[in-house]
Amino acid sequence: MPRFRMPLFSVQSWAFLLCASTTFAAVPIPKPPAIDARAYVLIDFQSGRVLAGEKADAQMEPASITKLMTGYLVFRAIREKRLGLSDPVTISEHAWKSEGSRTFAQVGTQIPVDALVKGMIVQSGNDATIALAEKLGGTEDGFVQMMNSYAQELGLKNSHFDNSWGGPGPTHYMSAHDIATLSARLIREYPEEYKLYSIREFVWNGIKQQNRNGLLARDPTVDGIKTGHTETAGYCLASSAKRGETRLIAVVLGTKSFKAREDASAALLNYGFTFFETVKARSATDVVLKPEVYKGEEDMVTLVPQRDVYVTIGRGSAAQLKTTATVKEPVIAPITKGQALGELVVSDGKDVVARVPLVAKDAVPEGGWWTRMTDGIALWMR
Repeated sequence: MPRFRMPLFSVQSWAFLLCASTTFAAVPIPKPPAIDARAYVLIDFQSGRVLAGEKADAQMEPASITKLMTGYLVFRAIREKRLGLSDPVTISEHAWKSEGSRTFAQVGTQIPVDALVKGMIVQSGNDATIALAEKLGGTEDGFVQMMNSYAQELGLKNSHFDNSWGGPGPTHYMSAHDIATLSARLIREYPEEYKLYSIREFVWNGIKQQNRNGLLARDPTVDGIKTGHTETAGYCLASSAKRGETRLIAVVLGTKSFKAREDASAALLNYGFTFFETVKARSATDVVLKPEVYKGEEDMVTLVPQRDVYVTIGRGSAAQLKTTATVKEPVIAPITKGQALGELVVSDGKDVVARVPLVAKDAVPEGGWWTRMTDGIALWMR
């Protein structure tokens, strides 16, 4: 028997209010603290929302924060079993002659990957970093090409690398926002490896080496990430802290001293935790809509968010969240699992704070000839 179809209207989308807002004023949020830096940004880890920033997308010299990208490539190689933690790495003359921060690795010696990674992260050793780059890229130049390729893959639009360790270069730069984005990817994709960034000191070959991130001692909720300094870059710091279920990432570039970069980072993190909170608005398993399907084996398709939907809002204003779902019509089979068919929009009563595609939870194959014919007539009569 043919399925009965209600008459179709000429609208191109359906919108449904899923959560009504409560009518009370949101808590006022003051301006971010004054930050004495050339550029800075503060973002929420889960939602990616920028909570504060100045020249956040400007191309700046990142100094040793560059090593976050080197670390990302090393962790990825370990995950893909192209590199092992116990693999020996021979220290080349090029690595041994590196300037600046060093782990004092001697030319010709072999050091395991695990020790070099800790030397790169904790001591910010340029020799350890170059040795790892040469191990993975054949040469440091080859590794740098890999860094730039991965930067494009990760969507780091304002980043380009001339070396693996953070020395000044004519086309060596990152933006504060790119650094925050890379930091979030590193934390999300390599949570076990990220724990290395909270190590306060590291002993190798009888030499104790201190982590230069002073926030690790000042604030127990801070668990990373990376310092940087050159004469031209100034003092830089990418930091992250987790309080309760909220994690924030702060990046400050071009401050005037060790203390200035730590004070600026602490001020940004405290501002974010004081006035904002992150909540899960929808889960990736939540059924949001079940629109009608034409020419399919099933009458309807179940739509769910493409991913968990986290939103960062003013602290205490979660009750004001309003969620709207739309789907373009008509929805016509065949439909593949995960196919985007609509959009979920979350607002705080004033601004849109999240947009996430709505996707098919399951595939809907094309129906038989009779279904296709009758539904085709229904579509023609719209």
